[in-house]
Amino acid sequence: MKFQPDDVSDSNNIHRHDAQGIWVNGQLYNHSLIVPRQGEVLRWRPTRFEDLQPADFEALLVGDPELVVFGSGNRLRFAHPNQWRALVQARVGLETMDLAAACRTYNVLASERRRVVAALLIETA
Repeated sequence: MKFQPDDVSDSNNIHRHDAQGIWVNGQLYNHSLIVPRQGEVLRWRPTRFEDLQPADFEALLVGDPELVVFGSGNRLRFAHPNQWRALVQARVGLETMDLAAACRTYNVLASERRRVVAALLIETA
């Protein structure tokens, strides 16, 4: 699916996603990634939903987000609250959705200049 972003030149933008991966700012990523509103797009460790660990969610706190949009892969799955306890303790919201919805939601929130981070799970195994 291809997206047409608003002109928000200071924000990262997810342009599209498909079976090959996710395009952020015109670059293809075929692994799980962390997309902050501003700054460097980072590789995210998990390669399967079952691999998620508390440290994976702690890594999302870099950049002081107010909200994390978690794309749980091709289908909606909810991580156990013990895994994202660090977000609760830091008073950071967590919204879980499938990958497509997470990409769309991230773009809307980033265009509003919200302190959002997308945590996008691309399952490779």
